[in-house]
Amino acid sequence: MVLGWRLRRKSNKKKSLKAMKVEIPNHFLCPISFDLMKDPVTLSTGITYDRENIEKWLEEGNFTCPVTNQILHNFDLIPNHSIRKMIQEWGLENQKHGFQRIPTPRIPITPIEVTNILSFIESSSRQLDTSSCLEALKKIKQWGTESHHRNKRCMVANGAAEVLSAAFKSFAAEPFEENSIVCEEILSNLAWMFPIGKIARNHLKSEASLRCMIQFLTRVETNISTKENSIKTLEELIIFYDVEDDQNQTYTLLEFLSKIEGVNEILMEFIQNKVSNKITKSTLMIIYQMVSTTPSLEITILSFLEMGLISSLLEILVDSHDDQENNKVIISERALGIMDSVLSYYQGRVKAYENDLTIPILVKKLLRVSNLATEFSVSSIWKLCMNGVVEQEKEELRSIVLVETLQVGGFQKLLLIIQVGCGYETKEKATEVLKLLNPYRPQLECIESIDYKSLQRFCFN
Repeated sequence: MVLGWRLRRKSNKKKSLKAMKVEIPNHFLCPISFDLMKDPVTLSTGITYDRENIEKWLEEGNFTCPVTNQILHNFDLIPNHSIRKMIQEWGLENQKHGFQRIPTPRIPITPIEVTNILSFIESSSRQLDTSSCLEALKKIKQWGTESHHRNKRCMVANGAAEVLSAAFKSFAAEPFEENSIVCEEILSNLAWMFPIGKIARNHLKSEASLRCMIQFLTRVETNISTKENSIKTLEELIIFYDVEDDQNQTYTLLEFLSKIEGVNEILMEFIQNKVSNKITKSTLMIIYQMVSTTPSLEITILSFLEMGLISSLLEILVDSHDDQENNKVIISERALGIMDSVLSYYQGRVKAYENDLTIPILVKKLLRVSNLATEFSVSSIWKLCMNGVVEQEKEELRSIVLVETLQVGGFQKLLLIIQVGCGYETKEKATEVLKLLNPYRPQLECIESIDYKSLQRFCFN
């Protein structure tokens, strides 16, 4: 009796599941993806596609209609309102089966609309008309929110970055307090346009533009979002020199930044206080460039070291653990890159030798973050092993570093790095360190795990 009831219940359930399987009309499906269309548009051939799919098809360099294979004489995408309304009505009728009414898509902006508003911004910035310029900038931000990628691509393709950068330069040259709001809004819009072209970069590299961005960073009352946009813009100006710019321009930019009063201090404050991941990531890249490529290298390094750079980097590396989240990986790589750069200098090694966490953390990061992080870690360990603070102390310091490296499992990790494969330079450095470590192995046992908080430096006699 009970068994029969269960069988009937199962058969009823199957019937209800069959009823829920609603067939979507073929003319509601995009011929490219075979999914229900959300924004149907029609080509000149008369075939209707979902806008996102056909735009991707055309952007990939195709000049034909996917269904008819006819060559397209124009690329106009005409919204098919009839099909869209039919799909919306069908979605409403089938809500009980899990379908929803698709929202009415916003019509993407056209190049003419973009050109008109950019001309208006150019005119407003020449006249230093902040209120008119702000109104236009808010419109651009609204367009960026609507139809997201399509509108943004259209604005970038029609020179938005160049116009906004020129406007920023104009307003930045005037008193800061009068134009700070419009400058904030420009940076906010530029943030999603990176990477930008050479003309736009040159506008932002002007002394007035750089000082304005630095002022945003140093002012206590500046909101986090504006600080993120300012530091990101500075990072973009520095790292994209190798594509089109003369390298000497970047040297000049880095040297200029390092000489502005309070810049080094605010950069150190950002990585010590960990205001946000975005700010930390961009700040580390700027510091890396400043300590590895600026002509006045030693002065810059000394400045950062005196403010506790080594301790701050080690703290960042401890906090990042072995998280494979993209931001954490990039932050660890950049922190290790800075460490490797400053350890090329006597003063950097002095600070590293003084910190008990240096070797344990460098060893821990081997094979735990990324290939680049491993390369930086191997190079840093090699520099600490091969160089003393002064010649008389070289052997003593080398012994301390080698013993600590063995204690925290460095020998096994370096051996594994050579076995699994790495770059030639990294392999050479790892091999040299292994040769130095080998005589100490019989005297010591490897410590598998270690509590960094209670670590005591082991003194080799």
